Amino acid sequence: MNINKLTSISILIALSIVAGYLIHFPLLPQAPFLLYDPGSVFLLIGSFKLGPKTGLLMCLITALLFALITGQGGPYGALMNFLATGTLVFVSSQIYGFYHTKKGAILSLLLGTIAMTLVMIPANLIITPLYLGVEREIVSNMIIPAIIPFNLLKGMISGVLTFLLYKKLYPLIIS
Repeated sequence: MNINKLTSISILIALSIVAGYLIHFPLLPQAPFLLYDPGSVFLLIGSFKLGPKTGLLMCLITALLFALITGQGGPYGALMNFLATGTLVFVSSQIYGFYHTKKGAILSLLLGTIAMTLVMIPANLIITPLYLGVEREIVSNMIIPAIIPFNLLKGMISGVLTFLLYKKLYPLIIS
C-alpha cells in the first residue's frame, strides 16, 4: 500500500469519526436512542473508489477508534457499528464494482441498505440485550416499529448523501 492511498484512507476515517461525533440525531420518535450520523458516507465514498475490502477495513478501524475516542457504546457499540456500517459499505461497494454507473450506484446503495437492515435484525436480538441489559423480548418488540425503519432510513439517508457527494470527493481520493 502506498503512502498516498494510506493518507486517503486515514483522512476518510478521520472525516467519518468527526462527522459521527459532531452530527448525530434521532430519526424516529419511538426510538430516540437510535441516532443517525453521516459518518458512513465517507466510508462508502472511499469504498466505491478503493474497493470493498478496503471499505470493510476502514469500517473496522472507524468503529474501534470511535468507541475508544468517545467512549460511546464500548465494545458492544463498536461491534454494532462495524456490523451495520461494514455490511452497508461492503455490499454497496461490491455491487458498485460490478455496475460502475449511476444506476449501479443507486442499486448498490439500495441493496446495501437492505443487507444492513437484514443483518441488524439478528444483531440487535443477540447483542442489544447484552449491551443494554434488557430482556430479548423487549428488543424483539422493537424490531418492526423501530429497528427495521431506523436502519432503512439510515441507509437511505447515507445513500443519498453518498450519491450527491461522490463525484465531488472522488478526485480527492488517491488509490
